[in-house]
Amino acid sequence: MGSNGAIHGHLLRQTHSSSYESAMEALSSLITRTKRGDGSGRLEKFELMFKYLKVLGLEEKIDGLKIIHVAGTKGKGSTCTFSEAILRQCGFRTGLFTSPHLIDIRERFRINGLDISKIEFLHYFWGCWYQLKEKITDDLPMPPLFQFLTLLAFKIFLSEKVDVAILEVGLGGSLDSTNVVKRPVVCGITSLGMDHMEILGDTLGKIASEKAGIFKSGVPAYTVPQLSEAMSVLQDQAAKLMIPLNIAPPLQLKMLSGSKLGLDGLHQLTNASLAVALCRCLLEQTEHQSFFADGNLDTSLPEPFLRGLCAASLPGRAQIVHDKVQESSKMTDIDENSSNLVFYLDGAHSPESMEACANWFSDSVVDNQNSPKSEVMEKLHSLNIVANRNKCYPNGSNRIPNRILLFNCMEVRDPQLLLPQLVKICAGKGVHFSKALFVPGMSTYHKVDPGVSVNSLNISTDISWQSTLQRTWEKIIHGKDVILEDGSKFEKPDNLPSYDFLHGDTEKCNPAGNNFMCSAVIPSLPLTIKWLRDCAKENPSFQLQVLVVGSLHLVGDVLKLLRR
Repeated sequence: MGSNGAIHGHLLRQTHSSSYESAMEALSSLITRTKRGDGSGRLEKFELMFKYLKVLGLEEKIDGLKIIHVAGTKGKGSTCTFSEAILRQCGFRTGLFTSPHLIDIRERFRINGLDISKIEFLHYFWGCWYQLKEKITDDLPMPPLFQFLTLLAFKIFLSEKVDVAILEVGLGGSLDSTNVVKRPVVCGITSLGMDHMEILGDTLGKIASEKAGIFKSGVPAYTVPQLSEAMSVLQDQAAKLMIPLNIAPPLQLKMLSGSKLGLDGLHQLTNASLAVALCRCLLEQTEHQSFFADGNLDTSLPEPFLRGLCAASLPGRAQIVHDKVQESSKMTDIDENSSNLVFYLDGAHSPESMEACANWFSDSVVDNQNSPKSEVMEKLHSLNIVANRNKCYPNGSNRIPNRILLFNCMEVRDPQLLLPQLVKICAGKGVHFSKALFVPGMSTYHKVDPGVSVNSLNISTDISWQSTLQRTWEKIIHGKDVILEDGSKFEKPDNLPSYDFLHGDTEKCNPAGNNFMCSAVIPSLPLTIKWLRDCAKENPSFQLQVLVVGSLHLVGDVLKLLRR
Protein backbone atom coordinates (compact mmCIF):
# COMPACT_ATOMS: atom_id res chain seq x y z
CA MET A 1 0.00 0.00 0.00
CA GLY A 2 2.80 2.37 0.94
CA SER A 3 4.62 1.53 -2.28
CA ASN A 4 1.51 2.17 -4.39
CA GLY A 5 0.93 5.45 -2.57
CA ALA A 6 4.51 6.54 -3.28
CA ILE A 7 4.13 5.67 -6.97
CA HIS A 8 0.84 7.56 -7.15
CA GLY A 9 2.42 10.59 -5.47
CA HIS A 10 5.34 10.49 -7.89
CA LEU A 11 3.03 10.31 -10.91
CA LEU A 12 0.92 13.16 -9.51
CA ARG A 13 3.96 15.36 -9.05
CA GLN A 14 5.23 14.43 -12.50
CA THR A 15 1.85 15.33 -14.03
CA HIS A 16 1.78 18.67 -12.24
CA SER A 17 5.37 19.37 -13.28
CA SER A 18 4.57 18.62 -16.91
CA SER A 19 1.40 20.69 -16.74
CA TYR A 20 3.33 23.56 -15.17
CA GLU A 21 5.87 23.58 -17.98
CA SER A 22 2.98 23.52 -20.46
CA ALA A 23 1.46 26.50 -18.67
CA MET A 24 4.74 28.39 -18.99
CA GLU A 25 4.86 27.60 -22.71
CA ALA A 26 1.30 28.86 -23.07
CA LEU A 27 2.18 32.07 -21.21
CA SER A 28 5.27 32.52 -23.39
CA SER A 29 3.02 32.55 -26.46
CA LEU A 30 1.37 35.71 -25.08
CA ILE A 31 4.58 37.75 -25.07
CA THR A 32 4.32 40.38 -27.80
CA ARG A 33 7.25 40.78 -30.13
CA THR A 34 6.96 44.57 -30.34
CA LYS A 35 9.93 46.61 -29.17
CA ARG A 36 9.92 47.96 -25.62
CA GLY A 37 9.66 51.53 -26.83
CA ASP A 38 6.60 50.88 -28.98
CA GLY A 39 3.68 52.34 -27.06
CA SER A 40 1.24 52.23 -29.96
CA GLY A 41 -2.20 50.73 -29.52
CA ARG A 42 -2.22 51.09 -25.73
CA LEU A 43 -5.74 52.49 -25.61
CA GLU A 44 -7.15 49.76 -27.84
CA LYS A 45 -5.45 47.06 -25.74
CA PHE A 46 -6.72 48.60 -22.53
CA GLU A 47 -10.32 48.70 -23.79
CA LEU A 48 -10.12 44.98 -24.57
CA MET A 49 -9.60 44.30 -20.86
CA PHE A 50 -13.29 44.95 -20.18
CA LYS A 51 -14.24 42.37 -22.82
CA TYR A 52 -11.89 39.81 -21.28
CA LEU A 53 -13.43 40.42 -17.87
CA LYS A 54 -16.89 39.79 -19.35
CA VAL A 55 -15.76 36.54 -20.98
CA LEU A 56 -14.40 35.34 -17.62
CA GLY A 57 -17.53 36.42 -15.77
CA LEU A 58 -15.53 38.84 -13.61
CA GLU A 59 -16.91 42.15 -14.88
CA GLU A 60 -19.26 42.78 -11.97
CA LYS A 61 -17.53 40.62 -9.38
CA ILE A 62 -14.36 42.74 -9.18
CA ASP A 63 -16.50 45.69 -8.08
CA GLY A 64 -17.02 43.77 -4.85
CA LEU A 65 -13.29 43.49 -4.13
CA LYS A 66 -11.78 45.84 -1.58
CA ILE A 67 -8.70 47.08 -3.41
CA ILE A 68 -5.66 49.23 -2.66
CA HIS A 69 -4.29 50.47 -6.00
CA VAL A 70 -0.68 51.73 -6.16
CA ALA A 71 1.20 53.43 -9.01
CA GLY A 72 4.55 55.25 -9.15
CA THR A 73 8.05 55.15 -10.54
CA LYS A 74 9.97 53.66 -7.64
CA GLY A 75 8.84 51.95 -4.48
CA LYS A 76 5.54 50.52 -5.83
CA GLY A 77 6.40 46.94 -4.97
CA SER A 78 7.77 47.89 -1.55
CA THR A 79 4.72 49.98 -0.68
CA CYS A 80 2.38 47.18 -1.74
CA THR A 81 4.40 44.64 0.24
CA PHE A 82 4.35 46.79 3.38
CA SER A 83 0.59 47.33 2.96
CA GLU A 84 -0.11 43.61 2.57
CA ALA A 85 1.97 42.70 5.61
CA ILE A 86 0.28 45.33 7.79
CA LEU A 87 -3.24 44.25 6.84
CA ARG A 88 -2.39 40.58 7.28
CA GLN A 89 -1.17 41.35 10.80
CA CYS A 90 -4.47 43.16 11.34
CA GLY A 91 -6.28 39.88 10.65
CA PHE A 92 -7.29 40.40 7.01
CA ARG A 93 -7.04 37.65 4.41
CA THR A 94 -4.88 39.36 1.80
CA GLY A 95 -4.15 39.08 -1.90
CA LEU A 96 -1.07 40.75 -3.39
CA PHE A 97 -0.35 41.23 -7.11
CA THR A 98 3.10 42.58 -7.99
CA SER A 99 5.54 42.47 -10.88
CA PRO A 100 7.92 41.36 -12.18
CA HIS A 101 8.77 37.96 -10.75
CA LEU A 102 12.41 37.03 -10.14
CA ILE A 103 12.45 33.24 -10.29
CA ASP A 104 8.93 31.86 -10.63
CA ILE A 105 5.80 33.47 -12.07
CA ARG A 106 3.84 32.46 -8.94
CA GLU A 107 5.72 35.16 -6.98
CA ARG A 108 3.31 37.66 -8.56
CA PHE A 109 0.33 36.16 -6.72
CA ARG A 110 0.50 36.05 -2.92
CA ILE A 111 -2.32 34.83 -0.72
CA ASN A 112 -1.87 35.71 2.94
CA GLY A 113 1.81 36.46 2.36
CA LEU A 114 2.65 33.22 0.52
CA ASP A 115 3.15 32.59 -3.20
CA ILE A 116 0.24 30.65 -4.61
CA SER A 117 0.95 26.90 -4.81
CA LYS A 118 1.58 25.18 -8.15
CA ILE A 119 -1.60 23.11 -7.89
CA GLU A 120 -3.75 26.17 -7.19
CA PHE A 121 -1.98 28.20 -9.87
CA LEU A 122 -2.58 25.52 -12.50
CA HIS A 123 -6.23 25.21 -11.53
CA TYR A 124 -6.90 28.92 -12.00
CA PHE A 125 -4.54 29.30 -14.95
CA TRP A 126 -6.06 26.62 -17.16
CA GLY A 127 -9.57 27.72 -16.19
CA CYS A 128 -8.89 31.25 -17.45
CA TRP A 129 -6.89 30.02 -20.42
CA TYR A 130 -9.59 27.78 -21.90
CA GLN A 131 -12.40 30.24 -21.19
CA LEU A 132 -10.56 32.90 -23.19
CA LYS A 133 -9.42 30.52 -25.91
CA GLU A 134 -13.02 29.53 -26.65
CA LYS A 135 -14.02 33.15 -27.29
CA ILE A 136 -11.10 34.53 -29.31
CA THR A 137 -11.85 36.14 -32.66
CA ASP A 138 -10.03 38.49 -35.02
CA ASP A 139 -11.41 41.37 -32.96
CA LEU A 140 -10.73 39.70 -29.61
CA PRO A 141 -7.29 38.01 -29.68
CA MET A 142 -5.73 36.36 -26.66
CA PRO A 143 -4.55 39.06 -24.22
CA PRO A 144 -0.85 39.96 -23.99
CA LEU A 145 1.09 38.48 -21.08
CA PHE A 146 0.62 41.19 -18.44
CA GLN A 147 -3.07 41.59 -19.22
CA PHE A 148 -3.58 37.84 -18.84
CA LEU A 149 -1.71 37.83 -15.52
CA THR A 150 -3.88 40.73 -14.29
CA LEU A 151 -7.03 38.83 -15.23
CA LEU A 152 -5.63 35.76 -13.50
CA ALA A 153 -4.97 37.81 -10.36
CA PHE A 154 -8.60 38.93 -10.24
CA LYS A 155 -9.76 35.34 -10.72
CA ILE A 156 -7.47 34.08 -7.95
CA PHE A 157 -8.37 36.79 -5.43
CA LEU A 158 -12.11 36.38 -6.02
CA SER A 159 -11.96 32.58 -5.84
CA GLU A 160 -9.79 32.66 -2.73
CA LYS A 161 -12.22 35.14 -1.13
CA VAL A 162 -9.59 37.61 0.06
CA ASP A 163 -10.73 40.44 2.34
CA VAL A 164 -8.51 42.95 0.57
CA ALA A 165 -6.41 42.92 -2.62
CA ILE A 166 -3.34 45.09 -3.12
CA LEU A 167 -2.60 45.78 -6.78
CA GLU A 168 0.68 47.17 -8.09
CA VAL A 169 0.38 49.00 -11.40
CA GLY A 170 2.55 47.46 -14.11
CA LEU A 171 3.34 50.47 -16.32
CA GLY A 172 2.03 54.01 -16.07
CA GLY A 173 -1.46 54.08 -14.64
CA SER A 174 -4.23 55.41 -16.86
CA LEU A 175 -3.93 52.63 -19.47
CA ASP A 176 -2.45 49.93 -17.27
CA SER A 177 -4.45 46.71 -17.25
CA THR A 178 -4.97 46.97 -13.46
CA ASN A 179 -6.87 50.24 -14.01
CA VAL A 180 -10.06 48.40 -14.98
CA VAL A 181 -10.85 48.65 -11.27
CA LYS A 182 -13.67 51.20 -11.14
CA ARG A 183 -13.74 51.97 -7.45
CA PRO A 184 -10.83 50.92 -5.24
CA VAL A 185 -10.97 51.74 -1.54
CA VAL A 186 -7.90 53.98 -1.79
CA CYS A 187 -5.21 54.90 -4.35
CA GLY A 188 -1.53 55.64 -3.76
CA ILE A 189 1.25 57.23 -5.83
CA THR A 190 4.83 56.48 -4.82
CA SER A 191 7.88 58.61 -5.68
CA LEU A 192 7.92 59.74 -9.31
CA GLY A 193 10.92 60.03 -11.62
CA MET A 194 12.11 59.70 -15.19
CA ASP A 195 11.55 56.11 -16.29
CA HIS A 196 9.79 54.38 -19.22
CA MET A 197 10.01 57.73 -21.01
CA GLU A 198 9.72 56.01 -24.39
CA ILE A 199 6.11 55.15 -23.45
CA LEU A 200 4.98 57.53 -20.71
CA GLY A 201 6.51 60.81 -21.91
CA ASP A 202 9.76 62.73 -21.74
CA THR A 203 8.89 65.10 -18.89
CA LEU A 204 8.12 64.54 -15.24
CA GLY A 205 4.76 66.23 -15.76
CA LYS A 206 3.73 63.81 -18.51
CA ILE A 207 4.78 60.84 -16.41
CA ALA A 208 2.87 62.19 -13.39
CA SER A 209 -0.22 62.61 -15.57
CA GLU A 210 -0.06 58.94 -16.60
CA LYS A 211 0.36 57.80 -13.00
CA ALA A 212 -2.51 60.00 -11.78
CA GLY A 213 -4.75 58.14 -14.21
CA ILE A 214 -5.58 55.67 -11.41
CA PHE A 215 -7.36 58.41 -9.41
CA LYS A 216 -11.14 57.91 -9.23
CA SER A 217 -13.94 60.26 -8.24
CA GLY A 218 -14.93 59.72 -4.62
CA VAL A 219 -11.85 57.58 -3.86
CA PRO A 220 -9.25 58.94 -1.39
CA ALA A 221 -5.77 59.46 -2.88
CA TYR A 222 -2.41 59.54 -1.13
CA THR A 223 1.12 60.30 -2.26
CA VAL A 224 4.55 61.09 -0.83
CA PRO A 225 6.54 64.33 -1.17
CA GLN A 226 7.26 64.89 -4.88
CA LEU A 227 9.17 67.36 -7.02
CA SER A 228 7.02 70.43 -7.70
CA GLU A 229 6.47 69.59 -11.40
CA ALA A 230 5.05 66.18 -10.50
CA MET A 231 3.09 67.35 -7.46
CA SER A 232 1.28 70.09 -9.34
CA VAL A 233 0.09 67.60 -11.95
CA LEU A 234 -1.14 65.17 -9.28
CA GLN A 235 -2.96 68.00 -7.48
CA ASP A 236 -4.57 69.21 -10.71
CA GLN A 237 -5.84 65.73 -11.53
CA ALA A 238 -7.22 65.29 -7.99
CA ALA A 239 -8.92 68.70 -8.20
CA LYS A 240 -10.64 67.74 -11.47
CA LEU A 241 -12.10 64.70 -9.74
CA MET A 242 -12.93 66.79 -6.65
CA ILE A 243 -10.96 64.54 -4.32
CA PRO A 244 -8.32 65.61 -1.80
CA LEU A 245 -4.72 64.57 -2.46
CA ASN A 246 -3.26 63.64 0.91
CA ILE A 247 0.47 63.67 1.61
CA ALA A 248 1.41 60.64 3.72
CA PRO A 249 2.90 61.83 7.04
CA PRO A 250 6.62 60.95 7.19
CA LEU A 251 7.50 57.87 9.19
CA GLN A 252 10.09 58.70 11.82
CA LEU A 253 12.58 56.08 13.02
CA LYS A 254 11.45 56.65 16.60
CA MET A 255 7.96 55.48 15.61
CA LEU A 256 9.45 52.01 15.02
CA SER A 257 10.25 51.76 18.74
CA GLY A 258 13.78 50.57 18.07
CA SER A 259 12.85 47.86 15.57
CA LYS A 260 13.81 47.80 11.89
CA LEU A 261 11.82 47.72 8.68
CA GLY A 262 11.68 44.36 6.94
CA LEU A 263 12.90 46.03 3.73
CA ASP A 264 16.33 47.60 4.09
CA GLY A 265 17.43 51.12 3.22
CA LEU A 266 16.48 54.57 4.51
CA HIS A 267 14.42 55.20 1.36
CA GLN A 268 12.02 52.50 2.58
CA LEU A 269 10.80 54.89 5.28
CA THR A 270 9.04 56.84 2.53
CA ASN A 271 7.41 53.71 1.12
CA ALA A 272 6.46 52.54 4.61
CA SER A 273 4.86 55.92 5.40
CA LEU A 274 2.65 55.65 2.32
CA ALA A 275 1.72 52.07 3.23
CA VAL A 276 0.73 53.16 6.75
CA ALA A 277 -1.46 55.93 5.32
CA LEU A 278 -3.11 53.59 2.79
CA CYS A 279 -3.82 50.96 5.43
CA ARG A 280 -5.17 53.50 7.87
CA CYS A 281 -7.51 54.80 5.17
CA LEU A 282 -8.72 51.30 4.33
CA LEU A 283 -9.34 50.52 7.99
CA GLU A 284 -11.33 53.74 8.36
CA GLN A 285 -13.32 53.08 5.18
CA THR A 286 -14.17 49.55 6.37
CA GLU A 287 -14.96 50.64 9.93
CA HIS A 288 -11.95 49.01 11.59
CA GLN A 289 -10.72 52.12 13.43
CA SER A 290 -10.18 50.14 16.62
CA PHE A 291 -6.61 49.35 15.55
CA PHE A 292 -5.54 52.93 16.17
CA ALA A 293 -8.18 54.13 18.61
CA ASP A 294 -5.72 54.26 21.52
CA GLY A 295 -3.03 56.34 19.88
CA ASN A 296 -2.04 58.88 17.26
CA LEU A 297 -0.58 57.33 14.09
CA ASP A 298 1.42 60.52 13.54
CA THR A 299 3.51 59.78 16.63
CA SER A 300 3.26 56.02 17.22
CA LEU A 301 2.19 52.83 15.48
CA PRO A 302 -0.23 50.13 16.63
CA GLU A 303 1.42 46.77 17.26
CA PRO A 304 -0.09 45.09 14.14
CA PHE A 305 1.29 47.92 11.99
CA LEU A 306 4.71 47.54 13.60
CA ARG A 307 4.69 43.77 13.14
CA GLY A 308 3.71 44.12 9.50
CA LEU A 309 6.38 46.70 8.69
CA CYS A 310 9.03 44.51 10.32
CA ALA A 311 7.88 41.24 8.73
CA ALA A 312 7.55 42.55 5.15
CA SER A 313 9.70 40.70 2.65
CA LEU A 314 10.34 41.37 -1.05
CA PRO A 315 13.21 39.51 -2.79
CA GLY A 316 15.58 41.42 -5.01
CA ARG A 317 15.13 44.79 -3.35
CA ALA A 318 18.03 45.64 -1.02
CA GLN A 319 18.53 41.94 -0.35
CA ILE A 320 21.72 40.51 1.13
CA VAL A 321 22.70 36.90 0.50
CA HIS A 322 25.69 35.34 2.26
CA ASP A 323 26.88 32.65 -0.13
CA LYS A 324 27.75 29.40 1.58
CA VAL A 325 28.24 27.01 -1.33
CA GLN A 326 31.83 28.12 -1.70
CA GLU A 327 32.74 27.41 1.94
CA SER A 328 34.97 24.51 2.94
CA SER A 329 33.21 21.19 3.56
CA LYS A 330 34.87 21.16 6.98
CA MET A 331 32.73 24.13 8.00
CA THR A 332 29.50 22.28 8.65
CA ASP A 333 27.94 24.98 10.86
CA ILE A 334 28.55 28.13 8.86
CA ASP A 335 27.71 31.40 10.52
CA GLU A 336 26.64 34.17 8.16
CA ASN A 337 29.46 36.28 9.59
CA SER A 338 32.00 33.75 8.32
CA SER A 339 31.01 33.88 4.63
CA ASN A 340 33.62 35.60 2.50
CA LEU A 341 31.35 35.95 -0.53
CA VAL A 342 28.36 38.25 0.03
CA PHE A 343 25.89 39.34 -2.65
CA TYR A 344 24.03 42.64 -2.32
CA LEU A 345 21.10 42.48 -4.71
CA ASP A 346 18.91 45.37 -5.82
CA GLY A 347 16.83 45.71 -8.97
CA ALA A 348 17.45 49.47 -9.29
CA HIS A 349 17.36 50.56 -12.94
CA SER A 350 16.47 54.27 -12.90
CA PRO A 351 18.57 57.27 -11.75
CA GLU A 352 16.37 57.73 -8.68
CA SER A 353 16.41 54.09 -7.63
CA MET A 354 20.15 53.87 -8.34
CA GLU A 355 20.69 56.72 -5.87
CA ALA A 356 18.73 54.83 -3.20
CA CYS A 357 20.65 51.65 -3.98
CA ALA A 358 24.02 53.40 -3.71
CA ASN A 359 23.12 54.80 -0.31
CA TRP A 360 21.84 51.43 0.91
CA PHE A 361 24.91 49.53 -0.31
CA SER A 362 27.35 52.05 1.12
CA ASP A 363 25.62 52.02 4.50
CA SER A 364 25.36 48.23 4.51
CA VAL A 365 29.03 47.47 3.88
CA VAL A 366 30.18 49.82 6.63
CA ASP A 367 30.60 47.85 9.82
CA ASN A 368 28.18 49.59 12.13
CA GLN A 369 26.19 46.60 13.30
CA ASN A 370 27.32 46.54 16.94
CA SER A 371 24.31 48.25 18.45
CA PRO A 372 22.36 46.00 20.84
CA LYS A 373 18.89 44.78 19.98
CA SER A 374 16.07 46.79 21.45
CA GLU A 375 13.45 45.27 23.74
CA VAL A 376 10.90 45.59 20.94
CA MET A 377 13.17 43.64 18.57
CA GLU A 378 13.58 40.91 21.14
CA LYS A 379 9.81 40.77 21.56
CA LEU A 380 9.27 40.50 17.82
CA HIS A 381 11.76 37.65 17.58
CA SER A 382 10.01 35.88 20.46
CA LEU A 383 6.83 36.04 18.38
CA ASN A 384 8.67 34.34 15.50
CA ILE A 385 8.51 37.51 13.42
CA VAL A 386 11.59 38.11 11.30
CA ALA A 387 12.22 41.79 11.90
CA ASN A 388 14.71 42.15 9.07
CA ARG A 389 15.32 39.31 6.67
CA ASN A 390 17.90 41.33 4.78
CA LYS A 391 20.08 42.16 7.78
CA CYS A 392 23.73 42.97 7.06
CA TYR A 393 26.15 41.26 9.40
CA PRO A 394 29.64 42.49 10.27
CA ASN A 395 32.67 40.82 8.73
CA GLY A 396 33.35 39.08 12.01
CA SER A 397 36.65 37.55 10.92
CA ASN A 398 38.69 40.67 10.06
CA ARG A 399 38.59 39.92 6.35
CA ILE A 400 39.59 42.71 3.98
CA PRO A 401 36.52 43.95 2.05
CA ASN A 402 36.82 43.76 -1.73
CA ARG A 403 33.87 45.44 -3.47
CA ILE A 404 32.83 44.30 -6.92
CA LEU A 405 30.08 45.59 -9.20
CA LEU A 406 28.12 43.01 -11.20
CA PHE A 407 26.02 45.00 -13.67
CA ASN A 408 23.70 44.70 -16.63
CA CYS A 409 20.73 46.75 -17.81
CA MET A 410 18.32 46.78 -20.71
CA GLU A 411 19.46 48.57 -23.86
CA VAL A 412 16.67 51.15 -23.51
CA ARG A 413 18.43 52.38 -20.36
CA ASP A 414 21.19 55.00 -20.50
CA PRO A 415 24.20 53.75 -18.48
CA GLN A 416 25.55 57.31 -18.32
CA LEU A 417 22.54 58.19 -16.15
CA LEU A 418 23.02 55.17 -13.91
CA LEU A 419 26.68 54.31 -13.38
CA PRO A 420 28.12 57.79 -12.57
CA GLN A 421 25.41 58.23 -9.91
CA LEU A 422 26.38 54.93 -8.32
CA VAL A 423 30.11 55.68 -8.28
CA LYS A 424 29.69 59.24 -6.99
CA ILE A 425 27.43 58.40 -4.06
CA CYS A 426 29.45 55.36 -2.99
CA ALA A 427 32.74 57.26 -3.24
CA GLY A 428 31.25 60.09 -1.19
CA LYS A 429 30.73 57.59 1.61
CA GLY A 430 34.21 56.11 1.28
CA VAL A 431 33.08 52.99 -0.59
CA HIS A 432 35.02 52.13 -3.77
CA PHE A 433 34.73 49.27 -6.22
CA SER A 434 37.91 47.35 -6.95
CA LYS A 435 36.46 45.91 -10.16
CA ALA A 436 33.31 45.86 -12.29
CA LEU A 437 31.95 42.85 -14.18
CA PHE A 438 29.52 43.24 -17.08
CA VAL A 439 27.58 40.09 -17.82
CA PRO A 440 24.49 39.33 -19.93
CA GLY A 441 21.58 37.85 -18.00
CA MET A 442 20.11 34.41 -18.65
CA SER A 443 16.46 35.47 -18.78
CA THR A 444 14.94 35.92 -22.20
CA TYR A 445 12.15 38.33 -23.07
CA HIS A 446 10.28 35.87 -25.29
CA LYS A 447 9.85 33.04 -22.81
CA VAL A 448 8.41 32.62 -19.32
CA ASP A 449 10.94 30.54 -17.40
CA PRO A 450 9.48 27.85 -15.10
CA GLY A 451 12.36 28.68 -12.77
CA VAL A 452 13.60 25.14 -12.25
CA SER A 453 16.61 24.74 -14.52
CA VAL A 454 19.77 26.70 -15.15
CA ASN A 455 22.10 26.24 -18.10
CA SER A 456 25.57 25.48 -16.73
CA LEU A 457 27.43 27.61 -19.25
CA ASN A 458 24.92 29.84 -21.06
CA ILE A 459 27.63 31.49 -23.19
CA SER A 460 26.27 34.59 -24.91
CA THR A 461 27.27 35.09 -28.53
CA ASP A 462 26.49 38.81 -28.42
CA ILE A 463 28.23 40.88 -25.75
CA SER A 464 28.28 44.17 -27.69
CA TRP A 465 25.96 45.85 -25.18
CA GLN A 466 28.07 44.68 -22.25
CA SER A 467 31.12 46.10 -24.04
CA THR A 468 29.32 49.44 -24.27
CA LEU A 469 28.63 49.30 -20.53
CA GLN A 470 32.28 48.52 -19.89
CA ARG A 471 33.48 51.49 -21.96
CA THR A 472 31.12 53.74 -20.00
CA TRP A 473 32.53 52.42 -16.73
CA GLU A 474 36.16 52.85 -17.76
CA LYS A 475 35.48 56.44 -18.83
CA ILE A 476 33.94 57.15 -15.42
CA ILE A 477 36.96 55.68 -13.63
CA HIS A 478 39.62 57.34 -15.79
CA GLY A 479 37.81 60.53 -16.81
CA LYS A 480 38.45 59.86 -20.48
CA ASP A 481 37.88 57.27 -23.19
CA VAL A 482 40.29 54.36 -23.00
CA ILE A 483 41.17 51.65 -25.47
CA LEU A 484 40.13 48.30 -24.09
CA GLU A 485 42.34 45.41 -25.01
CA ASP A 486 41.03 41.94 -25.80
CA GLY A 487 42.30 40.74 -22.46
CA SER A 488 39.39 42.47 -20.74
CA LYS A 489 36.87 40.20 -22.48
CA PHE A 490 36.85 36.57 -21.45
CA GLU A 491 34.93 34.81 -24.16
CA LYS A 492 35.66 31.17 -23.35
CA PRO A 493 35.09 29.05 -20.25
CA ASP A 494 38.82 28.33 -20.01
CA ASN A 495 39.73 32.00 -20.47
CA LEU A 496 38.39 33.59 -17.29
CA PRO A 497 40.32 36.28 -15.38
CA SER A 498 43.05 35.11 -13.05
CA TYR A 499 42.26 35.30 -9.35
CA ASP A 500 44.80 38.11 -9.07
CA PHE A 501 42.46 40.21 -11.22
CA LEU A 502 40.56 41.34 -8.12
CA HIS A 503 43.66 42.59 -6.32
CA GLY A 504 44.23 45.57 -8.58
CA ASP A 505 43.07 48.83 -7.01
CA THR A 506 41.12 51.14 -9.33
CA GLU A 507 43.27 54.04 -8.14
CA LYS A 508 46.32 52.22 -9.54
CA CYS A 509 44.47 50.98 -12.60
CA ASN A 510 46.51 50.93 -15.80
CA PRO A 511 44.29 50.49 -18.87
CA ALA A 512 47.28 49.41 -20.95
CA GLY A 513 47.86 46.32 -18.83
CA ASN A 514 45.49 43.39 -18.63
CA ASN A 515 46.31 42.63 -14.98
CA PHE A 516 45.12 46.03 -13.81
CA MET A 517 42.04 46.53 -15.96
CA CYS A 518 39.24 48.09 -13.92
CA SER A 519 36.56 45.89 -15.46
CA ALA A 520 35.81 42.79 -17.47
CA VAL A 521 33.11 41.45 -19.76
CA ILE A 522 32.22 37.81 -19.17
CA PRO A 523 29.65 36.24 -21.54
CA SER A 524 28.19 33.78 -19.03
CA LEU A 525 26.48 34.54 -15.71
CA PRO A 526 26.77 30.96 -14.36
CA LEU A 527 30.51 31.01 -15.11
CA THR A 528 30.79 34.42 -13.43
CA ILE A 529 29.19 33.11 -10.22
CA LYS A 530 31.46 30.05 -10.30
CA TRP A 531 34.49 32.27 -10.83
CA LEU A 532 33.53 34.52 -7.90
CA ARG A 533 33.15 31.44 -5.69
CA ASP A 534 36.54 30.16 -6.78
CA CYS A 535 38.04 33.60 -6.10
CA ALA A 536 36.59 33.49 -2.59
CA LYS A 537 38.22 30.11 -1.99
CA GLU A 538 41.58 31.26 -3.33
CA ASN A 539 41.50 34.52 -1.34
CA PRO A 540 40.38 33.58 2.20
CA SER A 541 41.72 36.85 3.63
CA PHE A 542 39.20 38.83 1.57
CA GLN A 543 35.46 39.23 1.86
CA LEU A 544 34.10 39.71 -1.65
CA GLN A 545 31.15 42.10 -1.47
CA VAL A 546 29.33 41.90 -4.82
CA LEU A 547 26.71 44.51 -5.68
CA VAL A 548 24.29 43.09 -8.28
CA VAL A 549 22.28 45.94 -9.79
CA GLY A 550 20.83 47.43 -12.98
CA SER A 551 18.04 44.97 -13.72
CA LEU A 552 15.53 42.87 -11.79
CA HIS A 553 16.05 40.21 -14.46
CA LEU A 554 19.76 40.08 -13.60
CA VAL A 555 18.95 39.93 -9.88
CA GLY A 556 16.51 37.09 -10.48
CA ASP A 557 19.05 35.16 -12.55
CA VAL A 558 21.68 35.50 -9.80
CA LEU A 559 19.18 34.33 -7.17
CA LYS A 560 18.41 31.26 -9.32
CA LEU A 561 22.08 30.36 -9.41
CA LEU A 562 22.66 30.99 -5.71
CA ARG A 563 19.62 28.94 -4.66
CA ARG A 564 20.21 26.08 -7.05
